[in-house]
Amino acid sequence: MQTFVIGLTGGVGRRLAGELLAHGDDVRGLVRQGSQRDDLAGRGVRAAVGDLTTMDADALAAAIRGADALVFAAGSNAGARAVTDAVDGCGLATAIEAARRAGVPRFVSVSVLPEAQRELVLDEDVEHYYAVKKVGDVALAESDLDWVVLRPSLLVDGPGAGTITLGPAALHGQVARADVATTVAELLHEPRIARQVLELDAGTTPIRDAVRANVRTALG
Repeated sequence: MQTFVIGLTGGVGRRLAGELLAHGDDVRGLVRQGSQRDDLAGRGVRAAVGDLTTMDADALAAAIRGADALVFAAGSNAGARAVTDAVDGCGLATAIEAARRAGVPRFVSVSVLPEAQRELVLDEDVEHYYAVKKVGDVALAESDLDWVVLRPSLLVDGPGAGTITLGPAALHGQVARADVATTVAELLHEPRIARQVLELDAGTTPIRDAVRANVRTALG
């Protein structure tokens, strides 16, 4: 499988690249700087240089053409509104249209679990981030692509547990970025899961088993 990753150098994206390479897959992606491209080439990852916030759909389609799947793992991490709008809003919309134009049907979006951090007092920028992410989820769900929206809980660094909770609805807590990356890799290799929203949290089920347990939902 050849997968193109938007957000290739982010916390989830770079871990995902490693997971896919371990599967024997071909990994490509988008980076902002030539130095990043050169570093990734040493790992066997091919990268195109471009800025998601300024590229149009045709330019992005040219970069991703030939891939079997597109993963959108970019995000503003609830930063300033303008960045959220550019990356999580317009950036995702551009990626959806680019996938259509490039003939790349499989699209996995790493979104956010809407209830994450709700026990905290969230500022307006964070609330805006959640709202934009939801609009993006809807836009992808309304597309004709072979999509999956993955909504993880609060992301944390550190080693993955290798076990998760995954399903149409999950309680929120926190989940390691490493486990999110492994889950995305498993979803990419399970074509029977399509046109689904799946929520992800830490749990006790091995990741591969948790992914396969959702195949019946896809067929239902």
